[in-house]
Amino acid sequence: IYGKFLGLRAYIRRHINHIFLRFIYETEKFNGVAELLEILGSIINGFALPLKAEHKQFLVKVLIPLHKTKTLSQYQAQLAYCVVQFLEKDSSLTEQVVMGLLRFWPKINSPKEVMFLGEVEEILDIVDPAQFVIIQEPLFRKLTKCISSPHFQVAERALYFWNNEYVVSLIEENSEALLPIMFDSLYRISKEHWNKTIVALVYNVLKTMMQMNSKLFDDLTNSYKADKQKEMNKKKEREDLWRKLDELRLEHDMNTKRTGNDGTATAAASGTESSAS
Repeated sequence: IYGKFLGLRAYIRRHINHIFLRFIYETEKFNGVAELLEILGSIINGFALPLKAEHKQFLVKVLIPLHKTKTLSQYQAQLAYCVVQFLEKDSSLTEQVVMGLLRFWPKINSPKEVMFLGEVEEILDIVDPAQFVIIQEPLFRKLTKCISSPHFQVAERALYFWNNEYVVSLIEENSEALLPIMFDSLYRISKEHWNKTIVALVYNVLKTMMQMNSKLFDDLTNSYKADKQKEMNKKKEREDLWRKLDELRLEHDMNTKRTGNDGTATAAASGTESSAS
C-alpha cells in the first residue's frame, strides 16, 4: 500500500507516529511494534537525501524514546535496524542518537543495559571517525561504568567492544583522550572484580591499551599508583588521628574518675570530722 499510493505516504507515516507516541507515553501496550518497525526499516531505506526535517524529527522524537519502554526486548532488533538505517543515510545524526541513548540508559535493568550496549556497538560499526570524536568522551564514560558493573553480563558485553577491530582502531586514533577515562577503572577491576572471566578480559584490554600507547600507559600506571599511595597515607593519618582521640578520651575519663574519687574521699573525711566534733 505504501509503495503504490504515493499520496498516502505522509498520511501513513503520520499515523504510525501517533501509534508509537501513544505506546510510549500513554499505554505501553501494543502488539505490533516490531512489525511496524520492520516496515519502517524498508521505508527509511528508501528515504531520499538530504533527509527531510520531518524524518529527522521522527528519529529524535519517536525512535529514540522507544528505547525507554519496559517491553524493549520485544522489538529491540527492529528498532536498532531503523536507527542504523538513519545513520547510514546521514552520519551527522550520530551525536543526537548517541546522546539520546545515554539519556534513556537503564540504571537498574541489566538485561536492558546489555541490549543498549549491543545497539551502541552496531552504531560504532558504521560511525564516521569525525562523528566519533564528538561522542567519544560521554560514550566511553558510560562504557567505563558498564565495565565496572557488578553484574558480570553487563561488564562482559562492554568489554567485548575490544573484540571489534574497527572500534579498537577508533580508540587507538583517539587514545590520548580515551585511555585516561578508562584506565583507573580497568586497573582497579583487574585487582578487585569477583568474576574471573571479567578479570581475564580486563587484562586483555589493558594489554591492548599498552600496545596502543605504551608511554601514556606507563604514565597512567604511575599516576594511579601515586594516587593509591596518597589515599593509603590519608587513611593512615585518619586512623592515627582517631587513635590519638581515643587515647585522649580514655585519659580524660580516667582523670574524671580520679577527680570524682578524690572528691568523695574529701567529703567523707569532712563528714567524719563533723561527727567527731
